[in-house]
Amino acid sequence: MVVMTTPTTTTVPVPAASTAVAGAPASEPLRIAVIVGSVRAERLGRVLADWAAGRAMSTGAGIDLIDLADSPLPDDALLQPGGGPRSPIADRVERADGYLFVTPEYNHSYPAGLKRAIDWHYREWMFKPATVLSYGVQGGLAATEHLRGVLAELHVVTTRRCVGLRAPWNDLDAGAFTPPPGVDEALDQALGELAWWAGVLREARRDRPYHR
Repeated sequence: MVVMTTPTTTTVPVPAASTAVAGAPASEPLRIAVIVGSVRAERLGRVLADWAAGRAMSTGAGIDLIDLADSPLPDDALLQPGGGPRSPIADRVERADGYLFVTPEYNHSYPAGLKRAIDWHYREWMFKPATVLSYGVQGGLAATEHLRGVLAELHVVTTRRCVGLRAPWNDLDAGAFTPPPGVDEALDQALGELAWWAGVLREARRDRPYHR
C-alpha cells in the first residue's frame, strides 16, 4: 500500500552568498542519483532502490545508484561548516541534476548514516530537486518530513509528491520487491515531477545563476 504525503510546498531559503552550481549542457540527458539511506547489514533499502532506479529510467534520465553502505565517508572530526574534505561520492552528488532518497524511518526520523552523507556535502546539493521514497510500518513519512526541512536548508527543492511504502517487507517475492496496486503509478508521478524540476533548475543554474 502506498501512502502519499500531505500536499505541501517546500520553501527554499534565500542563500547568504553566491552559490550557483554550474549545470550540464542542455543537450545532455538529466542525471538522477538514487541514494540508499540505510547502511544496516540486513536492510530492505537496496532492494527498494533497485526497483525505484528501474522506474526512474522511464524518465529518460541517466541513473546513478549511490549506496551509502558502499560509500565510506571521511572521519567526522574533519567535518566543517558547509561540508568538509572532498568525499568519495562528492563528484557523483555534484553531477546529479536531482535526487531520489530511499530511506527507512528509524525512531520517527531518517537514519544517521543518511544525515552524515547530507552533512558531508554542501554546494553539491544546491539548487536541485529531490523526492523521497520512504518505508516503514506506517510508510515512513516522518522520515520524509524531517528530510524536507534539512534539504531546504541546503537550497534543495523537495517535490510535492513523495511516496511512502507501508510494510514493504510483506511484498517481497524471491528477494525482489513486488509493488502493490497503484504503487508503480505513484512513484512514476513523483519521478515525473522530479524530472520536471531537474530540467528547470539545471537551466536556471546555467543561465540565471543566483547571486546575493
